[in-house]
Amino acid sequence: MRRLLRENGLSLSLGLLFLVSVAGQVVAGRGEYNEELAQHGHPTVSVPAYLASGHFLESFFENWESEFLQMAVFVLLAAKLKQKGSAESKSLDEAEDVDADPREHRHDPRAPGPVRRGGLVLALYEHSLSIALFALFLLSFAMHAVHGLRLANLEERAHDQPTMSLGEYLVSSRFWFESLQNWQSEFVAVLALVVLSIFLRERGSSQSKPVAAPHAETGSK
Repeated sequence: MRRLLRENGLSLSLGLLFLVSVAGQVVAGRGEYNEELAQHGHPTVSVPAYLASGHFLESFFENWESEFLQMAVFVLLAAKLKQKGSAESKSLDEAEDVDADPREHRHDPRAPGPVRRGGLVLALYEHSLSIALFALFLLSFAMHAVHGLRLANLEERAHDQPTMSLGEYLVSSRFWFESLQNWQSEFVAVLALVVLSIFLRERGSSQSKPVAAPHAETGSK
């Protein structure tokens, strides 16, 4: 158990924080949703019913959408662009291991299977992180759209207004307001990390330069 915690402490801690946050979202969201239902004379919903509702699923995937977009874009930009002095940037002048051609390691028995296999499999694998993140973004974007439409139409019916089609919802100001308000917060958070890591430090963190490193030093080595 101690070895498991030592080797996987970061992912386990983040996973726990995720579950606690989801639980809190369910409790607070259900309370808000039931208040809205009561105001319109509708019966309140149980936790299982709330988990299947558009109110919960729309906000759930709306947040995932912005997070995966932010990470996918940052992964791609960090591969090509640099920022002098930032711990989040590659070196301005020195070659780095991440830029090495994996084809030179095709016969390394410790290399991942796609590297040893080569060809199309390797071509996809060497961009698999950004592909996976963009795929998760698109999935979350689609789920946000579907369940956001459910919620919007439920509200329209409650006010005796005509409902929308998916196409109408996708070009509505409501949908893009929901999306862009989260996108901008994610991009400014990454921008803050990139810029603040030039001047500020966190001892022991892989996201920080060494405390004694000069401000102009680029990268986290």
